[in-house]
Amino acid sequence: GLAVASLWSWAVIIDKAFRFAAMNRQATAFEKAVGSGRSLEEIAQQAGPDPVHPLPRMLVVALADWREARTRGQLTEAQGNMLMSRIDRALDSLIAREGQRVEAGLGVLSVVATASPFIGLFGTVWGIMNAFGKISLAGNTNLTTVAGPIAEALLATAIGLAAAIPAYMAYNKFSIDAGKFTGRLESFADDLQAAVARRLGASSGPATPPSGDYSRREL
Repeated sequence: GLAVASLWSWAVIIDKAFRFAAMNRQATAFEKAVGSGRSLEEIAQQAGPDPVHPLPRMLVVALADWREARTRGQLTEAQGNMLMSRIDRALDSLIAREGQRVEAGLGVLSVVATASPFIGLFGTVWGIMNAFGKISLAGNTNLTTVAGPIAEALLATAIGLAAAIPAYMAYNKFSIDAGKFTGRLESFADDLQAAVARRLGASSGPATPPSGDYSRREL
């Protein structure tokens, strides 16, 4: 059972390592594209109507809400507030779902990390009890008779630790990575909302010149 748990945890570790590397690599490429000076509409169009990565999906959602609101004509202050609230809820919902997705599988690592040492210890205690029982029946207590059964019993603890240690280290690492990635999404959501707010302000006043920073570019 411990060997199966170890293989399961290693499958999760390998999968998460590749997934986090790919997600961060795609996020970096997307942020570079957004900060390159191209229009957000062009970048959203290039990403497609339903992008897989959450960052372009957030951009598509924000632009879709903005375009829908602008089709009704000039926005009043109340309508602008409603638009900001709608975008905020949509982005928060997307971030929450993405956070659950990136954390999927970490529960397996947590269970393996916490349970494996105790299962191994239980196996060791049980093995030692059986070993002493056999030794007492044999009536021979020399080192040659005792060493084999005791070593076999201690193997259970070794297997438990071998399963628990990688799972524990990976769980902590991927938990931190998931938190960092969620923070990255939240920062991008704040930038999008700030861009919408500036665009709403510009629609009722002098136009704001575009900036090279995507966090300051108007939608």
